[in-house]
Amino acid sequence: MIKIERTSVMNFENAIRGARNPMNSWNRMDSYYDEKGNFIMGPNDLNLAQRLARAGSDHRKFIRQIFVSVDFTAPLYWWKEYDTYKVATVANSTSTMHKIASKPFELEDFSHDHMNEKALASLKATIDVLEELRQEYLETKDKTIWYSMIQLLPSNYHQMRTCTLNYETLMNIYYARRTHKLQEWHDVCDWIASLPYAKELILAVEKKPAE
Repeated sequence: MIKIERTSVMNFENAIRGARNPMNSWNRMDSYYDEKGNFIMGPNDLNLAQRLARAGSDHRKFIRQIFVSVDFTAPLYWWKEYDTYKVATVANSTSTMHKIASKPFELEDFSHDHMNEKALASLKATIDVLEELRQEYLETKDKTIWYSMIQLLPSNYHQMRTCTLNYETLMNIYYARRTHKLQEWHDVCDWIASLPYAKELILAVEKKPAE
């Protein structure tokens, strides 16, 4: 399970202006903001952006200046894979170390959407033990009990992080993870495909330019 919330896409205008710097072609910029404040790429800018995006990473530096902020709530097993993307990403996470005992453990704190009955029963038993340990820790503040919770915590426990990425990193994620075994990556790839101009700047990169 992955929850994707509070998406914000930023800096399109500056990125497009930067894409025109090498040829000093700023006078051909034809993008604008609509009445809702959305950035709308004009035909000239969109054509240039698509050609640069398809020309390779050396030519599409401008998409590294298109930033996305988003909140991902996902299981720890997914975050271990996400953490391979260290370049041009920033993340602030909720703290398991500091806040593990701050609320009761509940089934909805854990991904279990693909579990069979045997696995689900085992998870529920683990949650019961975790909650008993939490209550003991609140009463005693015994660090051994705290460590017991940390080391017993399953990898399907949810953590929320506020992440900042750019379109180049999202492109790398999309093409590397779109056929992954984990459903969470498919959901992320669908989200990437839904971003403004992702169809033109990310999904179309494998396609050959029109003759």
